[in-house]
Amino acid sequence: MIRGLYTAATGMNSQQSQIDVTSNNIANVNTLGFKKDRAEFQDLMYETLNYTAGQTSETTRNPTGIDVGMGVRVSGVQKSFLQGDLKSTGNPLDIAIEGNGFFRITMPDGEAAYTRSGAFKVNDEGTIVNANGYPLDPEIVIPDNVVKLSIAKDGLVTATDKATETVVTLGQITMSDFINPAGLAPIGESLFKETEASGAALDGNPTENQFGNLRQGMIELSNVKLVNEMVDLITAQRAYEANSKAITTTDEMLDIVNRLKR
Repeated sequence: MIRGLYTAATGMNSQQSQIDVTSNNIANVNTLGFKKDRAEFQDLMYETLNYTAGQTSETTRNPTGIDVGMGVRVSGVQKSFLQGDLKSTGNPLDIAIEGNGFFRITMPDGEAAYTRSGAFKVNDEGTIVNANGYPLDPEIVIPDNVVKLSIAKDGLVTATDKATETVVTLGQITMSDFINPAGLAPIGESLFKETEASGAALDGNPTENQFGNLRQGMIELSNVKLVNEMVDLITAQRAYEANSKAITTTDEMLDIVNRLKR
């Protein structure tokens, strides 16, 4: 009976983690380029009271054993990199990725980070940067003598010189992809870092090989579906309540046993 207390407690802890993950998804439903998390669970070890295929006579074996589980634990929280909806903004510095790939960003320490959020700006030097002022890599500078900024699907950045009215090339936006994007480490600010689990970054131009294409004047929204998250939240809440009830029931049974011993 004591086993039931600890087993139900692991269930409550696991459902609390499910609620934490779901709450984070809901909180980021309007975060540009956000990718939803999914909590995954594994059953714990089993106490074997009777081995499967144990000898029951000289010629027979029992078809099943008696294995009592010890509960559940969180085995991981995985990112889902499904495409989010694209929203038209008309801002020439908003760039959405349609398909696979990430923008590469240079962090203040010089390390590379990766993002799906393409809400870019320009700093006081004309460099294209993200919302935190971290420059796009490779760095692209928009001089003040150009107009009609254009970013093609293949990442070529051009503009028109105001003086000569000729089209000038400002740079090429490249993309990065990974064998296992779910292995990337989220570091906040809609950024990810490469890990051994993700594999080394594979760099290339948009529309080439496995890379998607770019859409200027659009942004990628979060891929969180609020209705699904609400269903997950209700399911986790009910599972939490059921595990709590199991603890209460076990406690009542223990109380009955204790009273019988008096």
